[in-house]
Amino acid sequence: MRRVMLALALALASGCSRDNAPDHMQRARDAIFEKRPEEALVEYRKALDVLRMDETAQAQVLKARALKGAADVYWLELRKVKEAVSVYKELINQCPESPEALEGRVVLAELLRVYFRDLRGAIDQLTAALSRNPPQGAELHYQVAKLYFELQDYQQCVLESRKLVERFATSAFVDDAVYLQAQALHMQALKAESGSPDVPRFRQEASRTYADLITRFPDSELAPHAVFETGKLKAESGDNEKAIETWVQALKNHPEPATVQDAIARARRRIAATTPEEVGSRTTAFDRNRPPPRTSLEAVGGSAGEADHGD
Repeated sequence: MRRVMLALALALASGCSRDNAPDHMQRARDAIFEKRPEEALVEYRKALDVLRMDETAQAQVLKARALKGAADVYWLELRKVKEAVSVYKELINQCPESPEALEGRVVLAELLRVYFRDLRGAIDQLTAALSRNPPQGAELHYQVAKLYFELQDYQQCVLESRKLVERFATSAFVDDAVYLQAQALHMQALKAESGSPDVPRFRQEASRTYADLITRFPDSELAPHAVFETGKLKAESGDNEKAIETWVQALKNHPEPATVQDAIARARRRIAATTPEEVGSRTTAFDRNRPPPRTSLEAVGGSAGEADHGD
């Protein structure tokens, strides 16, 4: 009889413990609402202590919510980054399949990137999140591609950008991915050894990719930037006249026309620096009545004033 009573008492205690976990979590949420984050942390930890030995499915759900709540308090309310990172990792390790762990990976990736410069760690977290096919998959994939660009792993950036375009063809991030891909190709051209056959190849691929963006997304805010970058590619290959013509087109919609005009002015100075002085003097001596030649800007419809800006 004594054993039966003891077993009954243990069962009742266990049942009360499980019932207490939601109460602790509710008190934690109330404390957050009332701007008492430290008290909220205490309540979340009490809930976790209650759930520690409980392996039921409901307990796992509550555990994930409590860990996510505690991590969010450390980050969003107290701005204690190290503590937040530790609890987000605890959440991911203990409840890896939970929706809270998916959200935690996204936040953890940002904390690792911004506060610890752990770009590889951030990529690992986002890649793990992407394996769960989250609704924000295109955005997360774009972040992965940007992280590779930040790591100066331009080849992998190109691959990730292309994957995004193929996998999320209707996403709002496609034009961003195409532009990032072109930038990575452009950087590969700049980083390649001088005289390497890879330089013109990368430039051509970058130019084609910028052109693809302009054609497919003419109304994108990135389109005028793509036109400007195309001009830079032409200038880098030594074709300053074509670069000027391209930049004149960029002037129509570029949000920073002064930057474009400065590039045009620099290209004109390069052209002038490589033009023999004798040519100008002979033209003056033998054709005094001939009107001065138009600048590249005027030739495509611009004004002399626009071309002179920045000289």
